Amino acid sequence: MLKFIAIALALLIVVIGVVVAYAATRPDRLHIQREARIHAPPERIFPLLNDFHSWALWSPYEKLDPAMQRTFAGPASGEGSVYEWSGSGKVGAGRMEIAKTSPPSQLRIDLDFIKPMRSSSIAEFTLVPDGDATRVRWSMDGPAPLVTRVMGLFVDMDKLIGSDFESGLANLKAATEGG
Repeated sequence: MLKFIAIALALLIVVIGVVVAYAATRPDRLHIQREARIHAPPERIFPLLNDFHSWALWSPYEKLDPAMQRTFAGPASGEGSVYEWSGSGKVGAGRMEIAKTSPPSQLRIDLDFIKPMRSSSIAEFTLVPDGDATRVRWSMDGPAPLVTRVMGLFVDMDKLIGSDFESGLANLKAATEGG
């Protein structure tokens, strides 16, 4: 019995080593991007992005935890505007700050997650007029530490986060197309 346990333990260590070694070969950057065509001018869409108080109208993350604690600091909107949150396991805790804004076409946000895992990323929104509509692109770029790469072997991070972006863009579309 002891021999069986030793062999099983050795095998487990080898499997874990192979998984970690393979994960280490994966890209060390994470890029998620989704786009939607919204029948509204950039001037109608941009204010909902540039003001964290308006995110409750469209952000998919706002609905995950109704009891989430929110704190706003800095200017009401635009560069320097800060949004901090703390909630259940689904939303964790973190901080966003609008780092750069070029109304009505571009917005860059410094995004820092504190819980469940510390990480920093850059989120960007780009709005491009497209005939009678606007193409809105939501992207997120950041490092992919080893633990994220190991997790990525079992969970499709692009699909996981990308589905949230798709939901948010659909909400943004609904909030702005009606007038």
